[in-house]
Amino acid sequence: MARVALVTGGTRGIGAAISIALQKAGRLVIASYAGNTEAAQAFQKETGIETMKFDAGNFDECVAAVNDIATRHGPIEILVNNAGITRDAVMGKMTRDMWDAVIDTNLGSCFNLCKATFDGMKGRKFGRIVNIGSINGQAGQYGQVNYAAAKSGIHGFTKALAQEGARNGITVNAIAPGYVDTEMVRAVPADVLEKIVARIPRGRLGTAEDIARGVVFLTSDEADFITGSTLSINGGQHMY
Repeated sequence: MARVALVTGGTRGIGAAISIALQKAGRLVIASYAGNTEAAQAFQKETGIETMKFDAGNFDECVAAVNDIATRHGPIEILVNNAGITRDAVMGKMTRDMWDAVIDTNLGSCFNLCKATFDGMKGRKFGRIVNIGSINGQAGQYGQVNYAAAKSGIHGFTKALAQEGARNGITVNAIAPGYVDTEMVRAVPADVLEKIVARIPRGRLGTAEDIARGVVFLTSDEADFITGSTLSINGGQHMY
């Protein structure tokens, strides 16, 4: 039977590429989304990947979604915590609501989904968890104290949970993407984007598929001796 994989934020951008790559690797993939139903329906029609709407930042919704998936498809054995938002502003203009929204969605979702799946993984002596961090969680970024804090928290969360899961066949790793050619990055002004690319030794933006290949490897049976690691996929921009 195919292993069941849940990818949060899995219908657009990096998440969509991860969902598609896992499907090609033979996984039964469920891609979650929070708001854009039209895009999710189009993604499901195009790929055949089931989509599910729930707020990854809401604990009760996560538990309900995990239970529903288990009832219909079997237990989740692969979890990719990719859901994320930005609410950028310098500290003087950042509100508490902007802070809370980013922390709850980007970091709180990791707790919510891991809490809902981890005991089951322990009981089955197998699990693969990949948390999507960011180069900005490693190096920081002006105007992103909320986002950088959440993504940095993901890296610490990953290392701590990896220690809990190791003896039970569960690996917990993170991927820290650099600047990837997604809708969000393409919205950056051209002159700013040119400066960003100039700082990348490989001389280009990453692709969503670059990140997806890393996820496929870290969630494979063959990656069972890799845990607590952060894989930086950033073209050499930040060597951490």
